[in-house]
Amino acid sequence: MGAGEGPRLNSRQTRKRNRYRPVATGRGDTMKRMLRLFGTWLAAATLGGFAHAQAPVNGGTLNLIVQPEPPTINLGVNKLGPVSFVGSKLYEGLITLSPKLEPIPMLAESWSISPDGLVYTFKLRKNVKWHDGKPFTAEDVLFSFQKFLPATFARTRQVMEKVESITAPDSHTAVFRLKQPFPSFMLIFDATGGTIMPRHMYEGVTEYRTASQNNTIVGTGPFRVKEWRKGAYIHLVRNPDYWSPGKPHLDNIYFHVIPDANGRAIAFETGRIDALRGGDVENFELRRLAIAKDVKLAESGWEFLDPIGFLNLNLRNKPLDDVRFRQALAHAIDRNFIVRSVFSGFGRLTDGPFTSRSPFKNTAAETRYPFDPARARALLDEMGLKPNADGVRAELRLVPLPYGETWQRFAEFIRERLGDVGIKVTLVPTDVPGWYRRITSGDFDLALNFVYLLGDPAIGSNQTYLSFAGMPVPSSAANVGGYSNPRVDELLRTAEHTQDVAERRRLYAELQKILSQDLPVLWTHELVFPTLHRTKVHNLLATGLGMNENFADVWIKR
Repeated sequence: MGAGEGPRLNSRQTRKRNRYRPVATGRGDTMKRMLRLFGTWLAAATLGGFAHAQAPVNGGTLNLIVQPEPPTINLGVNKLGPVSFVGSKLYEGLITLSPKLEPIPMLAESWSISPDGLVYTFKLRKNVKWHDGKPFTAEDVLFSFQKFLPATFARTRQVMEKVESITAPDSHTAVFRLKQPFPSFMLIFDATGGTIMPRHMYEGVTEYRTASQNNTIVGTGPFRVKEWRKGAYIHLVRNPDYWSPGKPHLDNIYFHVIPDANGRAIAFETGRIDALRGGDVENFELRRLAIAKDVKLAESGWEFLDPIGFLNLNLRNKPLDDVRFRQALAHAIDRNFIVRSVFSGFGRLTDGPFTSRSPFKNTAAETRYPFDPARARALLDEMGLKPNADGVRAELRLVPLPYGETWQRFAEFIRERLGDVGIKVTLVPTDVPGWYRRITSGDFDLALNFVYLLGDPAIGSNQTYLSFAGMPVPSSAANVGGYSNPRVDELLRTAEHTQDVAERRRLYAELQKILSQDLPVLWTHELVFPTLHRTKVHNLLATGLGMNENFADVWIKR
């Protein structure tokens, strides 16, 4: 989810609002087709297929911002947003994903899927070297998915529980055999989720999360670490032994650390920085910065992450355990204002757990909660929550998401709107570790958050709504509100293994109906993360991973 994998500052901008690119393939129909055909994806479908017609120019330095400064750049150990941004240039996965979430070869040059959807066979590239010169083999794939990633990454651990075996018939073939079909299985193999780690570096290690080897960054990516000056910048340089001939095109990438949001805006405006990732500056700055003639604004590159914003509700605490109270909250908050004013027009309303990008989105199944303070007060009256002498019916603590002024304004607006119907809200400011600690320990009533949907409900949504049997408080930032509904659990578990797309849609329609009635969280809007970059920078957003791509194809016109 957003917290466990690094919620980032939201932003969006454009005078011409681009429509969301529909993703009807890669999550439904494409997966079904892949499962029917025992074919092979050819290495010709490479990232280069997305390149512009202009011939790339080699050389040059790309200046970016990483905010906040990451705790590590080892992508195998940590999946926070800033770590993924930098680490995706150093480490790679078996595949990457197109904007339609179709698999593209990366460390795997081709693959095949058995007709029954149980066996995935990957043919690996034979000319790949780790940054220390050691050869990349199938043993690295087995090590990564059998040992390292399950120990460091909850999502991989959950998916690997569905795998019966992983074998290596030879040094450049890896075979995954599933216990039962799992149509979204291919979506776990990109660099950010399926980071391939060097087996030879971890001989004898058992505690992978805390291993001293994690401080030595050795990947297969197109860039290597030159220097990390804490509080100033992270400097990456071209990997001369990269497996794709002639790539990368850039000589250097600098990730500058600029803590002040105004300073980041000035750095871009004055030309010191070549691109701004979503969240690098506040939303209200984007229109001004996008006016410059040499600047391009794009909303693409977030097709895989597909973020949706919401309020976490702690259902263990009264009166949040009463669905009428949760409905009152929904009616009390003007979500149109959130999109229009708080997020400067960047976003889209939603009334359920899926965004408009999802092929499983079913608006007809969702219950809508229009802004209606009178209805909110009536529901509170029905519960017996009458105003006291100060006009207060109930008191709640709200933990804001500590990612800049936009999110602080968001929290203040929630406080104002709920106060209008007699719910007194106290803001509990904290830093990122404190925010994470509070929501995972249950020390909150309301908390601002968002989740990455990650291409398919079975990958990105399950963890938010599945019950945690026997656990009063979850140990990771997933179902932090303590929601439990046996029918929801059954629908999620059944749908994730169902190969028939029509049947999956039916199951997810019922899921959306139940969730929008139960309101385990209060969805606020689909987030949009625009990217601002100078027109001289090419191929910056070539895939569905956007700025979390490896940048092997990025080049600068000089």
